[in-house]
Amino acid sequence: MKKTVIINVVGLTPSLLGENTPFLSSWAATGQMVPIKKVLPAVTCSVQATYLTGKWPDKHGIVANGWYFRDECEVKFWRQSNKLVQAPKVWEIAKSIDPTFTCANLFWWYNMYSSVDYAITPRPMYPADGRKLPDIYTHPSDVRSQIQSDLGNFPLFDFWGPKTTISSSQWIANSAKWIEERYSPTLSLVYLPHLDYCLQKFGNNQTQIQADLQEIDAVCGDLIKYFEARNTQVIILSEYGITPVSKAVDLNRVLRENGLIAVREELGRELLDFGASIAFAVADHQIAHVYVNDPAYIPKVRSLLEATAGVAQVLDEEGKQAYHLDHPRSGELVAIAQSDAWFTYY
Repeated sequence: MKKTVIINVVGLTPSLLGENTPFLSSWAATGQMVPIKKVLPAVTCSVQATYLTGKWPDKHGIVANGWYFRDECEVKFWRQSNKLVQAPKVWEIAKSIDPTFTCANLFWWYNMYSSVDYAITPRPMYPADGRKLPDIYTHPSDVRSQIQSDLGNFPLFDFWGPKTTISSSQWIANSAKWIEERYSPTLSLVYLPHLDYCLQKFGNNQTQIQADLQEIDAVCGDLIKYFEARNTQVIILSEYGITPVSKAVDLNRVLRENGLIAVREELGRELLDFGASIAFAVADHQIAHVYVNDPAYIPKVRSLLEATAGVAQVLDEEGKQAYHLDHPRSGELVAIAQSDAWFTYY
């Protein structure tokens, strides 16, 4: 099998290639650019699971970045165990063909307790005094101390959120080289999130994200040249594009106004009580899984959602089948936002 590296540059779309991405633009021109069949929802965990299994969400079970765990009556996002992915992964299929095949997963999601040969993923420490300390989880476990000794601590607080900087993507790129030089895996999966938050803040206005585009272009250029010098095939892909929206849609407020939401007060603040609610929405950008604990209310909930401004479509059982979201983890209904709207969790 040919050595391959797949670099996931989050948020990168053809419209962003240009004068601010000189290396990626020229590199793309020497190969081919292929459109990707759309996945619903177009969010990190669902799309990555589809890439890595070749299956739709109704088969691999990753219906969003998080969902309602019915047996625990809790909503949980950003779980990390690979056991949640319910279909064989590409590296497992490859190993069945060639037992010498090896794979490194560098920050793609569901990267704990996986069957990959080498893994690095964010895993903060949470001491009892309430602190959150940057750290990573690795397999083999001794990579954790060795790589942070060589590269410095993983810059967790520059990884996601308003404070994000190029340093986290640079660290991940350096970790890919570190793993390559010691283990030379057949397949390396590399996740570079840098564009995600600047696009969320400013949209795809290239004037405002000029520096960010130049920074990720430099990181990608260095990494591509490094791997191509080692006779490795390079694939660049993304999970989604980000486009402007003009209105926020508060589905849970609509459900509450109609007596379907239960809340509990803690220290003067309200928390949604999932298990006690008749229906509630788990919002994830432009999709929301709507769980209806009492099936008798499904028609009423659907009518309320369809009448809500900003909702483009509400999928029932038949609709979920058509969009490959017919899975027990999905809500009884799935709301899809209009192209210029997004769903809040409020």
